[in-house]
Amino acid sequence: MKRLPWLGLAVALLASAAAAQQGGHAISTLALSLGTATPGGGFPVYGEAFAKAMNHKAMNDADAQLKILPRNTMGSNENIPLLEQGELDLGLVAGEPAYQAFMGIERPKTRLKILTAIFSSPGLFVVRQDSAYRSIRDLVGHAVVFGAKGSGLPIMSRYMLDGLGLKQDEDFEAIYLDRAGDGPAMVQDGRAVALWGAGTGWPGFHAMAKAPGGARFIAPSAEEIAQIRAKHSFLKLLTVPPNSYPGQSEAIASIGSWSYVLTRESLPDDVAYRLAKTLHGAEAALCTALAQACETTAANTVAAAPSLDLIHPGVLRYFREIGVAK
Repeated sequence: MKRLPWLGLAVALLASAAAAQQGGHAISTLALSLGTATPGGGFPVYGEAFAKAMNHKAMNDADAQLKILPRNTMGSNENIPLLEQGELDLGLVAGEPAYQAFMGIERPKTRLKILTAIFSSPGLFVVRQDSAYRSIRDLVGHAVVFGAKGSGLPIMSRYMLDGLGLKQDEDFEAIYLDRAGDGPAMVQDGRAVALWGAGTGWPGFHAMAKAPGGARFIAPSAEEIAQIRAKHSFLKLLTVPPNSYPGQSEAIASIGSWSYVLTRESLPDDVAYRLAKTLHGAEAALCTALAQACETTAANTVAAAPSLDLIHPGVLRYFREIGVAK
């Protein structure tokens, strides 16, 4: 049997076997690592809210404490191999790299499993309000920030542009970041004309929308959406609701995917069951803490998963108990 690296073992199921006495009952600590992404992106924000909701809920459990430990990483493309190597217990992964891993596209099929779908990620470009750019085609030949190097954002944009017959690294001066939070400043000071991002609570979009002069969002047109989905049908039609960002008064239709919390293959079924029960018992608290986390529901996970067998068996057992899966 393959031995887990020491870091994964340290934060895995039995990372802390010590028991503390509380009210006469022994409570064992279960510490689990959660890989997020680079500071300034949406995953670290979600990861902190997720951990806070899970850890607070766990403190009220009578039999055990769950402890979620968020950890900054380079994002989806690092979280997948770290999970596969057992160096993370849980990891946030965007829809496109998850899809590639599940389907075995340009790599062997992964054996990782879904704990939960976290939020939908409609993809958009944002430009300064005073710029002349109003369509995706207007951006061709210009410098565009496509996201952090290890994140799923550049993968989503690559699929979207390919559906339009465009090549990300040839038709644009593509910029990839070491830190997700560096993108808005590059558009504001003219080093780039646009920033690509996704979701309804993405920090880069907030920074652009709140900047002096405001911002304009650019999404594929209805005809372009149809063209993209004709080639890449796994991309879903998604909408950014009105007032998701300052100055954005109307809904914006686009394409995108659902992001997930994935688990390492070796996470025991009973642990996954407890995580699911704790998480979905804390849905209201998580929604209160972070608006986009309101989409983190059991029903959305069942709907968003490419197939039910990709959901962790322990999670699926809980979903069947509460009637959201057959």
